Amino acid sequence: MLSSLFDANSLPVLERVVNFTQARHGVLAGNIANLNTPGYKTRDLSPQMFQQRLRDAIDARDQPVSPTQAMSIGVVQSPQERMADEFKLVDDSLRGILYHDETDISLENQVTEIAKNQQEHNLAINLMAAQFRLLRAAVTERVA
Repeated sequence: MLSSLFDANSLPVLERVVNFTQARHGVLAGNIANLNTPGYKTRDLSPQMFQQRLRDAIDARDQPVSPTQAMSIGVVQSPQERMADEFKLVDDSLRGILYHDETDISLENQVTEIAKNQQEHNLAINLMAAQFRLLRAAVTERVA
């Protein structure tokens, strides 16, 4: 009952966004840490690919599965298991230009990407906090 309350709203989606931005921040920080490493190639997690997969997972989550469809698949999964299968990590994707020392790191580009990633992370955290405030208000019957 309680798990379905949390899975029915935007919290699972926001959780995936926070996890993605946290993982991406680590990758981008690693790029900056290796700024002067000869031959280092930048790595990144593709926000576009993540957003597309997230959109697909949300669409799949919102489509009802009939018992006959579940039987034809052969496995009856809970909504949490189905969602876990649909939300996958995103592979490395973005590539930059190569410099004379065979690196492709641009400090300005990496700092810009970290700033954009931080803004997305903060937005997801703020939305999650607002969701929890609303849930707390509903449970305690107080005005948020």
